[in-house]
Amino acid sequence: MDSVIVVAPNWLGDAVMALPAIADVRRSFARARLVVAARRAVAAMFTLVPSIDEVITLEWNGKPLRRRALQADLDRLHQATADVAILLPNSFSTAWMLRSAGVAERWGYATDLRRPLLTRRVRRPRGSMHQGAYYQRLMRELGIDSGPLEPSIVVSQPLLDEARALLAAEGWDGRRPLIAVAPGAAYGTAKRWLPRYYAQAIEQIISARDAFCVLVGSGADAETIDDVRTAMSASTRTSAIDWCGRTSLTLLAAVLRSSAACLCNDSGAMHLAAAVGTPVVAIFGPTREYETAPLAHHGVPADVLISPVWCRPCMLRECPIDHRCMRGIEPSRVTDAVGRIVDLPSVTIPRIPNPEPRIP
Repeated sequence: MDSVIVVAPNWLGDAVMALPAIADVRRSFARARLVVAARRAVAAMFTLVPSIDEVITLEWNGKPLRRRALQADLDRLHQATADVAILLPNSFSTAWMLRSAGVAERWGYATDLRRPLLTRRVRRPRGSMHQGAYYQRLMRELGIDSGPLEPSIVVSQPLLDEARALLAAEGWDGRRPLIAVAPGAAYGTAKRWLPRYYAQAIEQIISARDAFCVLVGSGADAETIDDVRTAMSASTRTSAIDWCGRTSLTLLAAVLRSSAACLCNDSGAMHLAAAVGTPVVAIFGPTREYETAPLAHHGVPADVLISPVWCRPCMLRECPIDHRCMRGIEPSRVTDAVGRIVDLPSVTIPRIPNPEPRIP
């Protein structure tokens, strides 16, 4: 086999959780050229994975009227001259696109009425499991052995130097503990810890540990981050800079790698921080921590905080009642968790993910 294409998931968190499965493909097809095809929103992340030989940026979003974008993607996929495509997204449109691109072998889960478009079909598992284990299970069913459930992203020294120089220009002296804070989440407001709680936690962290905080997120998180900074005292804001929408995905990875810890919700930034090897304190509200907990490097802390109220995990985008799953997590609890990680970076906290299905 000369070339293998892996079609990546579309969301950042899912794309990070797919990295262990992609590493399994690399080991199984050691002599083949490994190509990852990914949407523009996540494609740059795969350039930080040295074992990937080529990254194809996909523009088509599955809508029939976007014919020009579709044709451009078909041309790119055809030029890759792959023997096999492994499809991690479950959509019909993904399978149809790879068949239209002329890839002879198309392997994936038999979902979304796409069974006729796949040459090797795997039945989707019942029950609940970690998303990373879900991707690895597909590989095992295809005869590809599973390695560690541990994503790995490598940030180059020049990229680290660039991030640190930019942070220095904003006031970080390189000695104070740098804490990355990602208060946004794409799924909906229910996944976001309260902005005033974030503000209180940041103030406590800065005061107790002489830390310097950088608030990160996409442009869509601007309102949330503005609410956090508005709730802070004026003196705290000088040690908590706003980098919302100011970093590329690769520069964000470098900022997270430069940080002593990352405080975040269940989000793409959480998964990216864990993948670069940064300790994480993750606040989970309506989502299932046993499905999307951060996949930390061995020996690196990843603390998942929840409030065990009766209504979680509801998986709703907006809370219809009083957001008690998030209100029940006090800032002092979060501050303590960050403090443990900053003071004891070698402590190992047991990971939640389990590669076996969890049947409800």
